[in-house]
Amino acid sequence: MSPAAPDRAFGIDIGGTGIKGGIVSLATGELIGDRFRIDTPQPATPKAVTKTAGQVAAHFDYRGPVGITFPGVVKHGTVLTAANVDPGWVGESLVDLTTPVMPGAVTVLNDADAAGLAEARFGAGRGRDGLVVMVTFGTGIGTALVHDGVLIPNAELGHIEVHGEDAEHRAAASAKDRKGLSWEQWAERADEYLQKLEALLSPELFIVGGGVSKKADKWVPRLHLKTELVVAQMLNNAGIAGAALAAVEGIEKS
Repeated sequence: MSPAAPDRAFGIDIGGTGIKGGIVSLATGELIGDRFRIDTPQPATPKAVTKTAGQVAAHFDYRGPVGITFPGVVKHGTVLTAANVDPGWVGESLVDLTTPVMPGAVTVLNDADAAGLAEARFGAGRGRDGLVVMVTFGTGIGTALVHDGVLIPNAELGHIEVHGEDAEHRAAASAKDRKGLSWEQWAERADEYLQKLEALLSPELFIVGGGVSKKADKWVPRLHLKTELVVAQMLNNAGIAGAALAAVEGIEKS
């Protein structure tokens, strides 16, 4: 008789400013109990971040599979890019580093991928077939592709060119502040970027997230897309929930 599928898993979301974790219901994507967060150590070296992630895990009475997100491309458990953390991460196996301080088998994936997976399964894209594209507008532009509920990992589509320039330099939320753009001006740039993605991918649904999604009324109505677009629902818990899902589905497992 095969063992019963787990009803919960543990997720840790490693970010540039904080490392947070929680136990997640695999039926609803909701946290079971509270989320726990510790500031990301500076500098965010592999050794320091691994120690902090272990402290987050130790806060919980949990044994079982663990999913961990990382703000960079992760392939077969190894970090390939590290834009907002210490460059010493590149080439390091996040699985090998964290396994000794975690309460179970470790699976790792990109942070935007985790958020997109969670939104597609539990949030704004729940029940939608076909290609769902999540775009997070923050310091950069993160993207996640989920087709019929299955994640297509490491789609770094924030770096496509728009008017000969890296899209995230033009249209990330940080560009609005850096260039002193009005909501109308920034929305025009976001619109250009999303229209280019639309032409390339022809998705069934766009989900937009990031800090600016909290002020969606100021810019989403200014977009001109043929594809349906909705605002992310899971906010700060999306990465944790997506990491927990990845833990039991073996996404990007080494």
